[in-house]
Amino acid sequence: MILFNNQFTERDKVNIDMEDRGYQFGDGVYEVVRVYNGVCFRMESHMARLKRSAAEIGMTLPYSLENIEQLLLKLVEKNAIHTGNVYIQISRGVAPRDHQIPANITPILLANTKEVERPIYKIKEGISCILTEDVRWLRCDIKSLNLLGSVMATQKANQLGYGEAILHRRNMVTEASSKNVFMIKDGTIKTHPANHLILDGITRVEVLDIAKEKNLPVVEEAFSTDELLQADEVFVTSTTAEITPVTKIDETIINKGQSGPITQMLQQAFEQRIPKHGDGSSVSLFFSIGQK
Repeated sequence: MILFNNQFTERDKVNIDMEDRGYQFGDGVYEVVRVYNGVCFRMESHMARLKRSAAEIGMTLPYSLENIEQLLLKLVEKNAIHTGNVYIQISRGVAPRDHQIPANITPILLANTKEVERPIYKIKEGISCILTEDVRWLRCDIKSLNLLGSVMATQKANQLGYGEAILHRRNMVTEASSKNVFMIKDGTIKTHPANHLILDGITRVEVLDIAKEKNLPVVEEAFSTDELLQADEVFVTSTTAEITPVTKIDETIINKGQSGPITQMLQQAFEQRIPKHGDGSSVSLFFSIGQK
């Protein structure tokens, strides 16, 4: 069961017009919401970012945020998603192909769900990353459908046997191909400021809130690839990756190839925020982070 505009229907009953601007131009926005124990995590934050992204490209959402949220919650219920993802995209709509945005065009909403387990192994053991030039456009703060730059970076990493690509502009780290990047040096957490060069991730904000709660020093400023390679700990964050340690960058081993103590502290705190059975409480679902 998927959501097409405001109707629930089967996937094979939906046809996308060839002249949909999302298909032809990547003209649209999207969000991915994580579901834990049947509960959509930080739905309001995702909806607020969806609205902002749409506004930044001059697109009016087809329905109110409240209406969209209720439709997505119903979609999760209809598909009985326990642990998984909700994907929603809104394209500008259908119009004869023209670079100029036409007037009086109706946006098209599509959403689906998928049961996806948490990436427990990666959260515990970490991932390896390559460093590569950030060749994306300069409005990375908009969660748009234009993802080819990120796709190419991810493909390059995978072909080289790495799990992710960390991007940089003139040797200043921005973010990963689909995640935010954090480094820790001498007890201080550093991450790129939330400007037009990165997406202000929902989990990124969660980590900053946890750090504040734990009185951990945080610096939001750009840092170099050299600084990154000399970090005591590195981790990446996203809705689907949560807080994942980075244990190797190119040929440099980070923290002896293990998750570091501050990363583990943040993981444990994040774990306590995960909802349980729709009642808003938390539960430790998978492991004692300090144990192998």
